[in-house]
Amino acid sequence: MIVDMRTYTVRPGHLAAYVKLYQEHGWPLQQKYLGTCLGWYTTIEGTLNTVVHMWRYESQADREQRRAAMAQDPAWKEFQRLTAEAGLLVKQENMFLSPTSFSPQQ
Repeated sequence: MIVDMRTYTVRPGHLAAYVKLYQEHGWPLQQKYLGTCLGWYTTIEGTLNTVVHMWRYESQADREQRRAAMAQDPAWKEFQRLTAEAGLLVKQENMFLSPTSFSPQQ
């Protein structure tokens, strides 16, 4: 199992707009294609204007296959277009995590 932890920095003052856009357009598609979301969060202290979400995959190959299928969906391309046009994102990062032997399994 691996976890893809994705961190997005949103333009200050635009977090609510990004969350709304994602909830309406991105969330349904990612649930359809990516499978298990372990959490989807916004920051309230520390580095503000940040969204963090984590997705569970059986392997890197599983992740690549799922994301490739989603990338072919015209609705995903539309979500990407809407996000780009709105100019809401400043930065995107992702990190792949592997659980320890004592980590609770999802």
